[in-house]
Amino acid sequence: MPTTPTDEVINMNQATGAGRRPLVERVTHWSVRNRKRAAFGWLGLVVLIIAIGAGLGSTSLDEHAPGETGRAQKMLDDAAVFSPPQENVLIEAKAGDPAYADNPRMQQAAKDVAQALRGLGKDETGANWASDVVAPTDSPEAAGKLVSEDGRSLLVRFSVTGYSMEPMEKAVAEQAKEHPAVGITQTGKVSVSQAIDKIQDDDFLRAELLSIPLTVVILAVVFGSLVSAGLPVLISLVSVVAAMGFLTFFGKWIAIGDSTPSVVLLIGMAVGVDYSLFYLRRAREERAAGHDNDTALIIAGRTSGKAVVVSGLTVMVALAGLFFTGIETFTGMTVGTIAVVGIAMLGAITALPALLSWLGERVDRWKVPWLGARRTVVKDSRVWGAVVRQVVKAPVVWAAVGALALALLAVPALGLKLSDPDLKHRLPTDVPALQALERVEKAFPVDTQPAEVVVRGTDLDGAAVKSAIGTLKEQVADSGGKLKEPVEASLIPGGKLMVVRVPLAGDGKNAESVAALKELRDKALPASLGEVDGLEYAVAGDTAKQEDFNSALDSSAPWVFGFVILLAFVLLAAAFRSLVIPIVSIVLNLLSIGASYGVLTLVFQDGHLSSLLDFRSYGAVVSWLPLFMFVTLFGLSMDYHVFILSRVREYRGRGLSTKQAVVEGITKSAGVVTSAAAVMVAVFSVFATLSAIDFKMVGVGLATAVLIDATIVRGVLLPAALSMFGDATWAMPRALRWLPGVSLEGSDDEPAPVPVAPDAVTAPDLTQPEQVPAGPGSRTR
Repeated sequence: MPTTPTDEVINMNQATGAGRRPLVERVTHWSVRNRKRAAFGWLGLVVLIIAIGAGLGSTSLDEHAPGETGRAQKMLDDAAVFSPPQENVLIEAKAGDPAYADNPRMQQAAKDVAQALRGLGKDETGANWASDVVAPTDSPEAAGKLVSEDGRSLLVRFSVTGYSMEPMEKAVAEQAKEHPAVGITQTGKVSVSQAIDKIQDDDFLRAELLSIPLTVVILAVVFGSLVSAGLPVLISLVSVVAAMGFLTFFGKWIAIGDSTPSVVLLIGMAVGVDYSLFYLRRAREERAAGHDNDTALIIAGRTSGKAVVVSGLTVMVALAGLFFTGIETFTGMTVGTIAVVGIAMLGAITALPALLSWLGERVDRWKVPWLGARRTVVKDSRVWGAVVRQVVKAPVVWAAVGALALALLAVPALGLKLSDPDLKHRLPTDVPALQALERVEKAFPVDTQPAEVVVRGTDLDGAAVKSAIGTLKEQVADSGGKLKEPVEASLIPGGKLMVVRVPLAGDGKNAESVAALKELRDKALPASLGEVDGLEYAVAGDTAKQEDFNSALDSSAPWVFGFVILLAFVLLAAAFRSLVIPIVSIVLNLLSIGASYGVLTLVFQDGHLSSLLDFRSYGAVVSWLPLFMFVTLFGLSMDYHVFILSRVREYRGRGLSTKQAVVEGITKSAGVVTSAAAVMVAVFSVFATLSAIDFKMVGVGLATAVLIDATIVRGVLLPAALSMFGDATWAMPRALRWLPGVSLEGSDDEPAPVPVAPDAVTAPDLTQPEQVPAGPGSRTR
């Protein structure tokens, strides 16, 4: 039986005593030899995940806030308490018309709207479509609550008890047509929620429709071939779809937030393209060096394939650091992103080499006009090569300049404030339900935001609890204005739960409200309800929810930071058998992330570029974003870092000096890193065009960090640092030599880097790359 080129590679390894090859290389070899099994096996795994998820349904657990707020929510859930959401129909006088008392058109509109809602009847379950309909025309008491102070706005209030909002919306729309002399708009919790859901669905679809073609265009320019451009997109999209199925499966046990699908798409497109790019570029480079297609693929697996695995595992474990927070907002997001990274990594080392083996030279078909012939030939990056040659000649100067630039960008982050936006700041101003809600809040201003104390016990209607409520009112009166009247206690049907509403001073988010919440939790409640045996209580509400979230972040952030940094240190130390590389890498990552925090602060907290990006600043940044960005960026930056450093180490192992290896390694890898960064920045920037301000922040923050990472950090600071440390870069202290090694390039038993005297580095060496010794993966020019 004739031998194949891949057999020759293995036979050669065995003949030279190389022994058993590294796992990733063996996986690549198997994938190339078993194309159908590898490609269809990966696709089969994806289909199985999707099928299992679809079979279990698309429901997920309710998301609970951390701390006391979460305990209050769980108390209500355990008791199966359902409070029908309230809706409002806002009726407004036209400009120049009289106020409500003297405006028969407003009065008649209020009567007709109320009558239309009351006449809707019942749904198929026997529940009223709308219940508890109250209009200002019902009584003077109702008019006092439902007519604004200036008399130019009024509300018709009702509870949504049917399973759909459609009949109410239709009835209100008909009344708006019948009463054109007044303005009639529906708004409320359900209306706004539906508007948000529609905006998010539209945003997710728009992100897909924009990011996919944009990625294909960039990759087509990079590779000069539509077939080559399509493979990374295929790996990415299949990985995203599979991760969605994975989330559906786990939705039975974890909470899946509204932002999770968009974040999974964002990360999935980024890493899927990155991993495929690294592999494709190396395979093309080895073919250009004279290897046949299958041999080139195996060499790519031994080199770039290993870098992909190390990068992917690092991203996954770094993302797992978010589990330390215990915050359910991060749970679904973390599971989804880990899943999409793992599936993309697996596809890049199995399905991708199988497809490339099957396609052969056809991978360069469908060339892009004017670019195809040029792009399908592997070339080094002249621009980055020139930059790096200058950097290694004066590394101290360049390191100082680059570090200073990032430090200056990071300065605004010292004033970073964390808070979640209200609805009018989170979404665009042109949503009718939100516009009406804003007008309601303006016409019916609320001076205070109430805290809701959920109380659980066996005798909530007894004398002891009533006495405690009286004591609580006394505590409110003695709070110096921090807590306000009226204190309202409502017994939930069933008699085992009570909700006590206590108004807090301030606007619900400022320091005054936080101080009032502390007064309630630490003093007023322990002195009142806390004195009753057998009672359990927890404080909820908007102020409590934000404060509990921030407290959970503050307490868990050091553990997350420590976990991710320690992980990166151990992984890089083991991978490169070096102490300098992990320290330098961590410092550079922190500089890059700090700079992106500074840009976020300038753009969103301070409101710069608000007109360009179409948002209204609320003076803060979304609470969960900085921690999520830290973990995500620390993981994603490893893609470039491992890929570049593995090439530098490869050339260092061939006998080049550290400076020569830096120049050659970055020159060889800069093209693919720049291309991968261009795709990432493009995909992330798409999210900056979406409607919700939190997605805009995610897009701008990640795009900025990747841009900084792929330019200033990888093109200037990294080569400067490696050049400054010289041969010490590759030294491992005796005390740390117990760490297990991970081979990234070449065989597991490749020789250690050969020391080169410092005076061996001359100007011609840095400007004449053709002096690099020949070897696998190198080529003569």
